[in-house]
Amino acid sequence: MSEPNKAFPVAVIGAGPVGLAAAAHLVTRGVPVKLYEAGETVAAHVRDWGHVRLFSPWRFNTDTASTALLRQQGWQEPPSDALPTGRDLFNAYLRPLAETPALRGLIETGARVRGVSRFGIDKVVSRARGDTPFALTIEHRDGTARIDLARAVIDASGTWHRPNPLAASGVKTVGEDRFAERIAYGIPDVLGVHRDTYAGGRVLVIGGGHSAANALLDLARLTESDTGMRLIWAVRGNNLARIFGGGAADQLPARGKLGSDLKRLVDSGRLELVLGFAAEMLEGDGSGLMVTGRRGSQSMTLGPIDRIIVATGQRPDLSMTRELRLDLDPALESARALGPMIDPNLHSCGSVPPHGYKELSHPEPNYFAVGIKSYGRAPTFLMATGYEQVRSIAAHLAGDEAAANDVRLVLPETGVCSTNIAPLGAEAGACCGGPAPAKADACCADDAANKMRGEAGCGCGSASPPPQPTKKQSACCG
Repeated sequence: MSEPNKAFPVAVIGAGPVGLAAAAHLVTRGVPVKLYEAGETVAAHVRDWGHVRLFSPWRFNTDTASTALLRQQGWQEPPSDALPTGRDLFNAYLRPLAETPALRGLIETGARVRGVSRFGIDKVVSRARGDTPFALTIEHRDGTARIDLARAVIDASGTWHRPNPLAASGVKTVGEDRFAERIAYGIPDVLGVHRDTYAGGRVLVIGGGHSAANALLDLARLTESDTGMRLIWAVRGNNLARIFGGGAADQLPARGKLGSDLKRLVDSGRLELVLGFAAEMLEGDGSGLMVTGRRGSQSMTLGPIDRIIVATGQRPDLSMTRELRLDLDPALESARALGPMIDPNLHSCGSVPPHGYKELSHPEPNYFAVGIKSYGRAPTFLMATGYEQVRSIAAHLAGDEAAANDVRLVLPETGVCSTNIAPLGAEAGACCGGPAPAKADACCADDAANKMRGEAGCGCGSASPPPQPTKKQSACCG
């Protein structure tokens, strides 16, 4: 990094859990930082899903540098094994962290970053590019804007505000905008503020991940006191093993229970399950909404429906970085080097190989997307991953290459390997290769044996061998 650039702060975009952790690590290392948050408060996205209980306990949801700053102010740490809601995470951790003397003056709320470029040059110009500071266009709620300069950019803006559409094709269905007032994305608070919206209605949930599971289980609780409700669950795939999860084999018990509870709900017959459904068109009249799509080679229509919950994940906003030279995985829109490690087409055990600033780097020097945005369109991100990402990046920007390269990441595995997912109706919760030893940080016995030999964990066996990993893909199970 050029000496002139060192006069500028590191810009952190997004004051959520990972963005605040990035600022905490930079401040601890004496690196100037400026943190921009588009919401009216820090962690605005977390507050949106404040009613949702995390399946990861507190010990996976806090960051080392952040807790050190909090303890200096007499902070009382929550019980490590307790499961916080998003609201708990905000009130007990993120808001107090933002109010610490070390961070309070660095955070600007109501400041949306609309664009990131190099000052005075576009992405075509190569000469002295790395010596030119970043230029961030900052827009305020009153419509005014300004340009701020930065030596580096850590983009922790997340993906919550960019939900995937209803259609399986990745683009909006015909009619999706027209009936937008009857569609919710993510996990609406159906037992709280949105209860009256869903009570007594015919509700379609589309999605095959944890968000869909949360929404369905909340709706099922609502039906216990409202027998007039009708629930339909449509899944694009034909196999529910991944969402039903590893049960007792999941190293996060609450995550395993989420899948088990959903399986029991399906088995109870209290909802209508439609597998292999790809939505294409949305129409409506006085009797309700009709969702037309395809199931295999056949046309199929679901309805009439009163409300739709689209829980099909999110995608990153790439518009703000259009003038930067990014090298993205063509499928996931993550950093290219990270893509093979997190590709859900290859693995889903939940064990992501350790990665830091090198895997998150781009041809654009000193720009890093971190947190859930670093995963692009890939699911199953855990906060602990983001905390280790920003620790490595902060060390690199501070010139401590030994710490930056000493990346350590141990994640609780799901107990399900997508390289050997059993079909619906079989032992859906089983992990490939047999159960792992109780004390092993592995998804199966073969995986544990490989890790004990110091290998990356490609031991998950199956009747059909999984695809051979590339040089950048160090594990078959995630």
